[in-house]
Amino acid sequence: MIIEALQSILTPSALTAVFVGTVAGVLVGAIPGLTATMAVALLIPVTFALEPLTGLVLMGGVYCGAMYGGSIPAILLHTPGTPAAAATALEGYPLTKKGHGGLALKVSVVSSYIGGTFSTIVLLCVAPILARFALRFGPPEYFLLAILGLVGIVSLADEGELVKALMSGFLGLAIAVVGTDPISGGLRYTMGITDLFDGVAFMPVLIGMFSVAQMIELTGVKSIITDRTTFSKIKREKMPKGLGKFIGLGSVLGTIVGILPGEGATIAAFISYNVARQNSKNRKLFGKGNPEGIAAAESGNNGCVGGSLVPTLTLGIPGNSVAAALMGGLIIHGLIPGPELFTKHGVITYGFIFSLFLANLIFLALGLYLAPYFAHISLTPTSLLIPVVCLFSVLGSYAINNSLFDVFVALAAGLSAVILHKAGYSCSALVLGLILGPIAECGFAQGLIIGHGSYSIFFTRAPSLALWAVIALLLVPPFVQIYKHHRRKE
Repeated sequence: MIIEALQSILTPSALTAVFVGTVAGVLVGAIPGLTATMAVALLIPVTFALEPLTGLVLMGGVYCGAMYGGSIPAILLHTPGTPAAAATALEGYPLTKKGHGGLALKVSVVSSYIGGTFSTIVLLCVAPILARFALRFGPPEYFLLAILGLVGIVSLADEGELVKALMSGFLGLAIAVVGTDPISGGLRYTMGITDLFDGVAFMPVLIGMFSVAQMIELTGVKSIITDRTTFSKIKREKMPKGLGKFIGLGSVLGTIVGILPGEGATIAAFISYNVARQNSKNRKLFGKGNPEGIAAAESGNNGCVGGSLVPTLTLGIPGNSVAAALMGGLIIHGLIPGPELFTKHGVITYGFIFSLFLANLIFLALGLYLAPYFAHISLTPTSLLIPVVCLFSVLGSYAINNSLFDVFVALAAGLSAVILHKAGYSCSALVLGLILGPIAECGFAQGLIIGHGSYSIFFTRAPSLALWAVIALLLVPPFVQIYKHHRRKE
C-alpha cells in the first residue's frame, strides 16, 4: 500500500497539484487577511472536477504554503500574513530594521520546514495512538491550556513593566468577552450593534495592531532600514548556531497543540515562543530581534499542520479551522474520516500524507532561493510602502467577513496600538489575551457543567495535573527575575 501511495503521488498531475498548491499557499499567506482557511475553503468546489488525490494534495499544498507564507510580511513589514505569524513578527521585524531581514527569512523557512516535516512524520507513524491521546483532553484541559498560553504574558513583560503587561492582557480578555455568551446565549457589551453579536473579529484587530499601527509609526522615516551596510551582506549571512534546541522545542509543542481538537497554529506559535523565551540564555535579546524566537514560533505553527490532521483523519474531529475545511474536501469525495481511510482508502490517504513532505520541500526551496529578493521589500521607500500596505490591510480586513465594520475595527485597533505602545503597554500581551480569552472561558464554563459546579474537576484529572505542573514550572523563572529586580532596587 505504501509503495502504491508513493507511485500515485509521483504522477505528473499530483506533482503539479502539490507545486501549484504550495506556491499559491505562500502567496495567500503573504497577503494580510487571506488566511489558509479561506484559501482551502475556496478550493473545495474546484476539487469536484479533480481526482480525489489530486484535489487533496492541492489543498494540502495550500495549507503548508500558507503557514510559512504568513511569516514573510510579518518579518519584513511587521504585518502578519496569517494570525499564526503574529509571534514571528515580535522578533522578525526588529531584525529587519537592523538590516538582517534576509537572515530572519532564512531562519523562518528552515524552522518552518523542520516543524512541518516533523509533524508529518508523527502523522504518518503514530496517528491512531495520538488520536486516542487527544480524546483524553476535555474542557478542563482546554481551560488550562489557555491559562498556559496566558502565562506567556508574564514572560513577555520586560523588567519593571509587568503591571502594564498584565493590564494589556486583561484588556485583551475584556475585548474577547464582547458578543454572545457561548453558554447562556446572552449578549454582552454589544451596545446594540449587530456586528458585535458574534464578538470582535480577531483578524481585523491583528491587522490593525500590527500592520496599520506600524505604518503610522513609519510616517516619520524614509525607509524601514536605517543601516544599509549590513543589507549588502544578506546573501552571505549564515544561520546562527544553537537554533536546533528551539526548532525542536517548537516542533514538538506545535505538533502536540495541533493534535488537540479545536486548537490552532496561533496558540501553538505563541506557546512555543513563550517557552523558548523562558529557556533561552539570551532572554534579554527577545523583543529586539532574537532568531531563537523566530525559530520556535515558526516551527511551532508549522508543526501544527501535521498535528491538526491526526484527529481529522482518524476521528473526524478537525484539529483547527483549516483542517475542518480540508475535511470537507475529504467528505465530498466520499472519504469519511476514520479507520477506513487507512485501510480501504489507504493509497489516497498515504499519498496525501506523502504530498505534505513534498510541499514542505517546495516552500523550503522557494524560501531559501527567494529570501534575498523578498528582503528587498524592506528597502522600499515608505512613501510608496505605506499606502500599499494600508490598502491590503483594508482589503484583508473587509474580505474576512465582507464587513465594512471590520475595516473600522482594524483602523481603531491601529490607532489604539500606537497610543498603547507610546504609553509603554504591551500590544503582544493584548493580542494573547484576545486569542486565548474565548478558549479559557468556554473551557472553564463547560468544565464546571461537567463537574456539576465543583472546581475539583480542574485538579483531579491526570492531564489537568500535568498542565498545572507545566504552568507552575513556567512561572518560576519570571518571578525569580522579578524578585532579583526588586532586590537590586533596594
